[in-house]
Amino acid sequence: MIDFTGQSVIVTGAGRGLGRLYALDVARRGAAVVVNDLGSTMHGDGVDSSVADSVVEEITSSGGRAVASYDSVDTAAGGAAIVDAAMTSFGRLDAVISNAGIFGSVAFDELSQDDWTRMLRVHLDGGFHLSQPAYRVMRAAGGGRFVFISSSAGVFGQPMEAHYAAAKAGLIGLSNVIAIEGQAHGIRANSVLPTGFSRMVTETVGDEKFLTESGFMRAIRPELVVPLVVFLASTACTFTHRNYSACAGRYARAFIGLSEGWLADVGTVPSAEDISGNLDQISATEKFIVPESIVDEVLEVCDRRGISPMPGGADVLFPEPPKTMSRN
Repeated sequence: MIDFTGQSVIVTGAGRGLGRLYALDVARRGAAVVVNDLGSTMHGDGVDSSVADSVVEEITSSGGRAVASYDSVDTAAGGAAIVDAAMTSFGRLDAVISNAGIFGSVAFDELSQDDWTRMLRVHLDGGFHLSQPAYRVMRAAGGGRFVFISSSAGVFGQPMEAHYAAAKAGLIGLSNVIAIEGQAHGIRANSVLPTGFSRMVTETVGDEKFLTESGFMRAIRPELVVPLVVFLASTACTFTHRNYSACAGRYARAFIGLSEGWLADVGTVPSAEDISGNLDQISATEKFIVPESIVDEVLEVCDRRGISPMPGGADVLFPEPPKTMSRN
């Protein structure tokens, strides 16, 4: 059994939907939980402390340990306060499930500056405001785990969601760097792209008849996302720097690969016409690598060119380059 006994876990956006289910499951497995939720609407309006309080009550009434946090992740002070709640209440922090967020649909050409900045402030800035103080605590303690809740909207795109997609894609970039820098300190960071029936879905679709009759909507039960998130937050997860999708009981790794591409002749300066003429090879995906960092791309190209990355070698670019790189 995957066990969280003796561990402390922060779950943001834990008052409703998927966040609530994450909090309940890690608590059931023995974790002391910081249930963080501002209690706002899906669009980020208003506050309601009872939202977090009700989940704390669910946990404690079943014999678990939990405290409520009503701080918002969209400020540095709020992120620090959430981490402080874990340290003050439980004396340690072992995992962070960064789930808090808002949602709203708007066409790209109608997207206002306020809509754009607000979405990034909550999702992307919020991920940073929470993870940096948590990272410092984990580094001092010798390890920990981050699970960033991203979205397929950010990786693959979703109409009417430019601001949301950009923020969620940014979280993957944040997770990648935390994974690289944190590896030497026992810190692991991975992300999840969940598809689960929640108020985000109901408010986006709006058609009540479709929501109740659609086979897909019945298939994306939110509890089906929980096992993946909980596993990644646990000590059973021994890897880092990965992204996984969870949709209707299908769990799959999502990754950004780099194709072999076309290698121009040494000493030439290719033209746009050369790109056009070799576009099929440039665009082919059959043979690819999955870089563990930007350094992997540099080393792969240098290897094919038969050159050294720079006089000091790869260590100058990156003191601790990854030992392996996925290939296909």
